[in-house]
Amino acid sequence: MRVYLLDMEHLARTQPVDNPGLTEPVPLDVRIDQRITHILGRTVVPMFNALIASSGEHRRELIELREDIENVERRMCRHHKRLATPEGENPAENVRSTLKAMTWQAFEQHVAGLLRRDGCTDVVVRQTRSDRGIDITGLTADGRTVAVRCGNRSGRRTVPHADLQKFAGAARVLHRVALALFVATCGFSHESRAIADLTGVVTVDREEVEAWAAGVRLKALR
Repeated sequence: MRVYLLDMEHLARTQPVDNPGLTEPVPLDVRIDQRITHILGRTVVPMFNALIASSGEHRRELIELREDIENVERRMCRHHKRLATPEGENPAENVRSTLKAMTWQAFEQHVAGLLRRDGCTDVVVRQTRSDRGIDITGLTADGRTVAVRCGNRSGRRTVPHADLQKFAGAARVLHRVALALFVATCGFSHESRAIADLTGVVTVDREEVEAWAAGVRLKALR
């Protein structure tokens, strides 16, 4: 793998890059970073996906290696975004304001997109309101079933324990999913966190949602 990446880096350094005459030239280091990021996302990660799908004995090791590569790719993407952000703007504030402006429907779609970005498959946003609190279902990259409750509660300080209890009952008792996530744009009350600890529900509060949306891989999905 190391030899492969070095070969790809050499290719990035030697391959000509289209550069129209009227546009400002892109620095060599930036072009190299962009090329390596492209190679990681379009070549190396799909290669690992194919290996994981066909491997049984070393599946866990391959998944961990893929996660390391994806983390490198995300760091490089965040680095490019910081370079492109005008001076004086705060990326964290931009993420926070974007989340705050979302409707609950948009927030559910946004969370579904984050799940897909982190390697989840078969991600479905459920349309029915009779789902006992389950808004999204899918499979993690390593094959675990996952159920998600989205709480777009920018006007509230904490998630009520009754909401957590209802979701825990649906996800852990009725559907018996391997991973239950309650994702909220606020905090969780002491009672809610106690129920989560008791039932195995993973709580994702506002700060964690903002970091997740900014590119940090959610720990529960690793």
